[in-house]
Amino acid sequence: MRQVLEFNTRWAFSKEAEHRPETMPNKWIWVNLPHTWNNIDGIDGGNDYYRGTCWYANEVDKTEWLPKADEYYLEFRGANSSADVYVNGKHLAHHDGGYSTWRVNVTEEFKKSEKPFVVVSVDNSPNREVYPQMADFTFYGGLYRDVNIICVNHSHFDLDYYGAPGIAVTPEVNGKNANVTVEVYTTNVKEGQTITYKLKSACGCVVTEKTVPANKTKTVLEVENVHKWHGRKDPYLYTCEVTLNENEEVLDNVSTRFGVRTFRIDPNEGFFLNDEYYPLRGVSRHQDRLGKGNALSKEDHKEDMELIAEVGATTIRLAHYQHDQYFYELCDEYGMVIWAEIPYISDHMPTGRENTISQMKELVAQNYNHPSIVVWGLSNEISMKGSSEDLLENHRILNDLCHEMDKTRLTTIACVSMCSMDDPYVQIPDVVSYNHYFGWYGGDTTMNGPWFDKFHAKHPNIPIGCSEYGCEALNWHTSNPTQGDYTEEYQAYYHEELIKQLFTRKYIWSTHVWNMFDFGADARAEGGENGQNHKGLVTMDRKYKKDSFYAYKAWLSDDPFVHLCGKRYVDRVEDVTKVTVYSNLPEVELFANGVSLGKKTAEDHFFYFDVPNAGTTELKAVAGEFEDTSRINKVEVFNEAYRLKEKGAILNWFDIEAPEGYFSINDKISDILASFKGKLVLMGLAKDVMKQMKSSDQKKGGMGDMMPSGDGLMQMLGGFSILRIASMASMANVTFTKE
Repeated sequence: MRQVLEFNTRWAFSKEAEHRPETMPNKWIWVNLPHTWNNIDGIDGGNDYYRGTCWYANEVDKTEWLPKADEYYLEFRGANSSADVYVNGKHLAHHDGGYSTWRVNVTEEFKKSEKPFVVVSVDNSPNREVYPQMADFTFYGGLYRDVNIICVNHSHFDLDYYGAPGIAVTPEVNGKNANVTVEVYTTNVKEGQTITYKLKSACGCVVTEKTVPANKTKTVLEVENVHKWHGRKDPYLYTCEVTLNENEEVLDNVSTRFGVRTFRIDPNEGFFLNDEYYPLRGVSRHQDRLGKGNALSKEDHKEDMELIAEVGATTIRLAHYQHDQYFYELCDEYGMVIWAEIPYISDHMPTGRENTISQMKELVAQNYNHPSIVVWGLSNEISMKGSSEDLLENHRILNDLCHEMDKTRLTTIACVSMCSMDDPYVQIPDVVSYNHYFGWYGGDTTMNGPWFDKFHAKHPNIPIGCSEYGCEALNWHTSNPTQGDYTEEYQAYYHEELIKQLFTRKYIWSTHVWNMFDFGADARAEGGENGQNHKGLVTMDRKYKKDSFYAYKAWLSDDPFVHLCGKRYVDRVEDVTKVTVYSNLPEVELFANGVSLGKKTAEDHFFYFDVPNAGTTELKAVAGEFEDTSRINKVEVFNEAYRLKEKGAILNWFDIEAPEGYFSINDKISDILASFKGKLVLMGLAKDVMKQMKSSDQKKGGMGDMMPSGDGLMQMLGGFSILRIASMASMANVTFTKE
């Protein structure tokens, strides 16, 4: 029978080695997998994290722990972003793509030696043939997921096709029953061998089974009175077990869980699961965390899923690449409806077409059996520079490929906000979503809902969703939140407004907050903490749920609760201060130092109270059997610890206060443009910026090539102050001095 052994411990690692070692190194450092070399420098800002080739080496002691087998495979669950495998000095494989499973047949070399010597070079340096190369997240290098040794009989279920599990299960609902088509892929089967197909219920009971000759690799099994997989409400899973037999011996075995469900996406009515309206309201997720980068444990993945489930999400967009197989399994178990995509993102590379195809084949082949997945994502914001014919052709190829490999699911794209509704790119997939940040990157929050209404009216037959929306928040605070201040209060206000606009439009087939967690983006230098994107509802270390987390919980979760906002905003100068409470219960009562300030109801789950602010006030919010407490304190002068302080921020030559008749870097670009002289100054500045962007080293993975130039740049950024633009400039490889 098949044996799968973890090969994660005591790897020798080097970032300095210039050549592949011939023998086991004794001066390298020892690491256990999963491992990344960018867990620190990938999130500290500066866009200068190490991108290059690093080496891993290990020995396999066959006498101690490797069982005898006809064939051996090395299985890599994730090596970012390109890798080469050598065994006993012989080059056996090269793989491009850092987020999928891939395998190498090492049988011949393993049988030559009692201690096969394995060396893996992993390279995350810039490469115009491998995606991603330009995006707003860190491309962590390393063997950051498990490595396994798979031991199999000469006759076995396939291990060579795009990292797939060797089994594909396709359920089809037939009234109260289901017809389950099971197809397996075999290697070196012989006459006289048989295959046994067995379906089990969630409790492990055999539902049905069938034994057929081994050359019959496709069969249909019927499940009577089928129990459907129904998302968060009832994520019921069956198991399919298949064995390859010879006489009475089991030569190989594979199994997979699967769910039986139907779904459809209606351009007017939204998403339906098993013919029941099932609104998809959820979050996007990146796979990294503070101090670990992308080298996560199963416990880390499980904690992420628990937090996403707590907020009440029904859907997750797994951005912007293939995630760990364990996390897809958690999605099945927890009933999350999933958007899965490849890292075809931001910068279309004509030289990267083959890599988009291979990564899509891996994504579909490896994840075909997951009932949680309903759409395959072709690309994200790829039309930033416009939709060339080569880009369009690439998407048609991917779209056709998905439909050829999987006739049960739909395709989608995430369009950049400025992409025209009439762009032919929008017409390619089955359904469409847009990334909009009105209210954070220009515009205001009121623009979001009307934009979707306009798209829906213009394209009534195209299902439209919102694949990204959000704004950044750190531990900054104010009683007068404004766009771009990075306060927790503005983020809460932003999401209150977006919830009311997006969730009340039934035709929007899905919404995904950007992002569930703060994540590494080493090119970023804004908000006072460089190297991260802080749009998360939860901090990158998973230790703090921002107030906006509870705004979603109030709308989406059935678990009763009450939450007092502003717990980190204690010192306040105003005599009467606004206090916000979130709850999914119908009525909230607020107490200040034990005195009731009254009861309030709110259909939108957001409760607002005016609280007298004198001395120290202990607050308690009560909703039904639930309560939450916080404290505020009256101060005469604003606590500067709450005010954003940019690292390396530019300064006004006249310090902070602008003399009368002058603009300052605190003024908005749109206001400065209204002045003739101001426009001349800014257009000259824009030319200098564009020149610097074009001459900078785009291989860093910065955002420079994505930006429009000249008047277009000024118009798009009109709602930004000069200070905010300067703080974000590092993403475009632009440097402002303080002067």
